[in-house]
Amino acid sequence: MSINKQELYNKCIDLVNERIDQYNEKLDSISGQNEQNKFHPDFDEYGNKGEMLTEYEKNSAYLDRVRNMKETLANLDIDHRSEVVRPGSVVETKNQYYFVSVPLGEVQLSSGSSVYAISTEAPIYKELEEKKVGDKFHFRDGEVEIVNIW
Repeated sequence: MSINKQELYNKCIDLVNERIDQYNEKLDSISGQNEQNKFHPDFDEYGNKGEMLTEYEKNSAYLDRVRNMKETLANLDIDHRSEVVRPGSVVETKNQYYFVSVPLGEVQLSSGSSVYAISTEAPIYKELEEKKVGDKFHFRDGEVEIVNIW
């Protein structure tokens, strides 16, 4: 089976954009900038002003991470073919597909296939990096063989 790399990339962009929208909405709600409700949040809802600030800072950090993910995706060259696993590669093993991109987890495609979007910080990537088709490595409790790289 082959994975449609462009569809996978577009799906990852969509997922990142959804997360950006969610964090923006959460920040707007916390800061009272919610256009739909036009209210200022009740500090008691968060316990006190300090807790509200903590919640705002936490969501701001999440938003920054997701924006960085979007930038990482934008910088991937998904059209480049490589014989070794590198950022932008889709890797097929006997049991799973991986997209070396950003840490989104399982991504469902219209074909019904699922691909795990992983970052270069993921433990599995440390094993996949610079491997070629046919290479094998041990991960968790078993041996993994690379079947294909796109």
